[in-house]
Amino acid sequence: MTNREWIRIFQSKVNNLKRNKRDRWRIEFDESIKADNVQFGWHQYISGAFGRFKCSKCNRSWSSGRVNVVFHMHLSSGQGMVKVRCLRQECRQCDGALMEEASFDEEKLEVLLEKLMEKIRVKCYRENLGKRNRRDFDDEDDEGPPHESAHCEACSMGLCTKRFKAR
Repeated sequence: MTNREWIRIFQSKVNNLKRNKRDRWRIEFDESIKADNVQFGWHQYISGAFGRFKCSKCNRSWSSGRVNVVFHMHLSSGQGMVKVRCLRQECRQCDGALMEEASFDEEKLEVLLEKLMEKIRVKCYRENLGKRNRRDFDDEDDEGPPHESAHCEACSMGLCTKRFKAR
């Protein structure tokens, strides 16, 4: 999915929030944001989804159920901002492989952004949503090939929960 698709789905979901309709929200991609280094007045949410990668050197492709995404969000005077950084992975077969960006299918991106909307409601609008009946990213089944911690940007940053699980 392109950034344009992220923006389209985000705007669709944000328009469905039952908040002050005058509030305006926007999303931007920011590779400089760091987990656990949140600006004053901002909130953080880290989640993830199933995504696909393709090596720019050898064209090998692989999927991952652990594509971590860091969101920083802020609402002030009716202006909401979400900054997003998708953490990358590198090809395990290439020497000197580059960290590659993930692609998400629309269904997975819809779920990811729906979870973000819940966090906006809780953190920015102080809603009490109670216990939600949705499995969190960290509780997903460990199906598929072993996680390649040495090639995962989130693992190198200490964010990936998979790095703590033995296979």
